[in-house]
Amino acid sequence: MTHLRSKRLPLMRPGHGRVAAAVLGLVASLGLGAVGEASAAPAATTAPTADRWTDRPHGFASLAGGTTGGAGGKVVTVTDQASLAKYAAAEEPYVIRVKGSIPVEPFGSDIVVGSDKTIIGVGDTGEIVHGELHLNPGTSNVIIRNLTIRDSYVEGDWDGKSTDFDAIQMDSVDHVWIDHNRFTHMGDGLLDIRKDSQYVTVSYNQFTHHNKAFGIGWTTDVKTQITIDHNWFTGTKQRNPSADNCAYAHLYNNYLSAQVADGDPVWTYGNWSRGRTRMVIENSYYDGVRHPYQADATAELVQRGSVLRNTSGRHDTWGTAFDPRDFYDYRLDPAAAVPALVQRFSGPQKRIGDSVVLHVPAHYPTVQAAVDAVPDGNDVLVTIAVAPGTYRAKVYVPASKPNLVLQGTGRHRSDTVIVHDTPAEYGGSTGSATVRIAANDVTARNLTFSNDFDEAAVELKGEQALAMKTTGDRIVFENTAFLGNQDTLMTDSPKLTTASRVYIRDSYIEGDVDFIYGRATTVIERSVIRALSRGSTTNNGYITAASTWKDNPYGFLITRSKVVSDAPAGSFHLGRPWHPGGEPDAIAQVLIRDTELPAAIKAAPWTDMSGFSWKDARFSEYRNVGPGAAVTADRPQLSDAEARSYTVARYLNGSDGWAPYDRH
Repeated sequence: MTHLRSKRLPLMRPGHGRVAAAVLGLVASLGLGAVGEASAAPAATTAPTADRWTDRPHGFASLAGGTTGGAGGKVVTVTDQASLAKYAAAEEPYVIRVKGSIPVEPFGSDIVVGSDKTIIGVGDTGEIVHGELHLNPGTSNVIIRNLTIRDSYVEGDWDGKSTDFDAIQMDSVDHVWIDHNRFTHMGDGLLDIRKDSQYVTVSYNQFTHHNKAFGIGWTTDVKTQITIDHNWFTGTKQRNPSADNCAYAHLYNNYLSAQVADGDPVWTYGNWSRGRTRMVIENSYYDGVRHPYQADATAELVQRGSVLRNTSGRHDTWGTAFDPRDFYDYRLDPAAAVPALVQRFSGPQKRIGDSVVLHVPAHYPTVQAAVDAVPDGNDVLVTIAVAPGTYRAKVYVPASKPNLVLQGTGRHRSDTVIVHDTPAEYGGSTGSATVRIAANDVTARNLTFSNDFDEAAVELKGEQALAMKTTGDRIVFENTAFLGNQDTLMTDSPKLTTASRVYIRDSYIEGDVDFIYGRATTVIERSVIRALSRGSTTNNGYITAASTWKDNPYGFLITRSKVVSDAPAGSFHLGRPWHPGGEPDAIAQVLIRDTELPAAIKAAPWTDMSGFSWKDARFSEYRNVGPGAAVTADRPQLSDAEARSYTVARYLNGSDGWAPYDRH
């Protein structure tokens, strides 16, 4: 067909251009926020305030290029010693998820950890038992998080003199982040950071049930820079920590309690600044600790803001040490709040281990590269955090990679755009899709998906150009935009008799011909649907083209939304029945309810398609408003009683009780 003008909308932020002018009234009518561009969800890189963590290191580990661990590498899940040892020692980067308890044999053996690794416990149950993680000299860029490492203690050897069975030991390494772990009952020390290791942060860990908790040094050089914050030392005797010849040791908001009292007057202590260490202690809490902080005459120690409760012995402070804020910013909690905070948030946390975050393009150059890094059969949530920008590439999420979140991290969904320009002439309608989601349990937030093929400028037989095609089940789109012309958004299923479900909320969809179509059970709620004009005075297109299986009672539901259009009055259809390949059992079901319709909608808004009558489909409306919502003989309406069976919950719950709408 010949088009009179291009009708594609430019990608723009709220408050600008034709989108803003067209949907201004939506703010008052539906409370969607700023002109159809709902505020972005919190970025995947920032955890909720109540959780007090992110997936990025802080303190000294964040300096001199930072610590990224296995970012950029494949994600793997290990459940046995052989797999853990294989991936931990590999030359290439890996994100290694430890699932369940892994016993190490022989007792006390090392698991060697190479450079560019993240080792993280799945949920809060990942454990390494009877073994040590060991970082050899020259190792760099390692993250160890959310693990329990326990029980290599040799009975009767309280001083740890017969073995060197630490929880983690590292020699001459750089850029290491040890975070949210539990270390307990090992054979020598719990954590040994040795021999000029640099750019290290130790945060939110628990050191328990042990003699020598945490030592730093074993060198005559003064190189180590280390941040130690929000750790809980309880049921330990010494090295909480002991810091020997550290260039900079910054300790803040740590909690020392229930110190072992075995009558030793010297080697029962809290923090010790040894050798030529410069140590700063801030806002920590010492409860029942002998020698809470002490310093050699050659060292420096500055203490400020800590709470001392039932302490005795040495409370040394001398010298000026250094100012940590000369190196990095940090949040200092009040000392009085530290016991509650540290008891709640230190050690393994389920919400840390339940999700892995892959950053695009910081660690993975493209969205597809991040998808490819996710393991087949993925059973733990993986968030692909996409930084603001325009990504001109196709993305395919195969059925083998479920449990993903695609998250734009910009302020607005228009900040992060995935776009391509392929029409169906080249590869069919499926091949035209900018993004295809075949996996189950995928959520996309705060993103724009676009196919910017210009059908007005190019004459082709196959002008369909999909921005998005889904075939997976339990797909959620929140605060997303879908931009295209013909066939913009296809929500489908793997085969006719399979019912996949899609939930779209607080989003924006534009197009002209059949631009919301397919056989998936699809709910569109609190969204803006823009029907683009093709320049005709009589027929500018069709909003829906459902192909619902005849035995599926729920096809498309558009509810509590607003349709806008600059097409002439009476020139747009609500939909037509699509029977792919003439399939007689594809009987469209579409309900539009509680939605505002523009004057562009025809008085007889449903129409036939490819010889199939719209009257044989299941088309209906209920309580719509606006100039395009007049009730006529050609507009089937649900009764109040019938409408109670066609709600968001009825469409989506299925046999598994799926209720994504409950999050709002």
